Amino acid sequence: MTNVASTPAVKAGTSTETRQIVLKEIGAKWNKFSEQDLSALKNKDDVVTQVVAKYGLDKAQAQRDVDALMRGRHI
Repeated sequence: MTNVASTPAVKAGTSTETRQIVLKEIGAKWNKFSEQDLSALKNKDDVVTQVVAKYGLDKAQAQRDVDALMRGRHI
């Protein structure tokens, strides 16, 4: 009776629905990501790399920001 979308921690093997929720959250926080950019993301490292490239943040700051958004989640 658990709803994946409301579960705070999602284990490896993330469902398609959960992945879409996470990608929407990424797109909402960083609006310079196109739909194509979002669909190409494979993991947190990809998100960090793209945040650095699109927003000019240093890698350490981008990593902190991504970690805060993704805490307990996997894409």
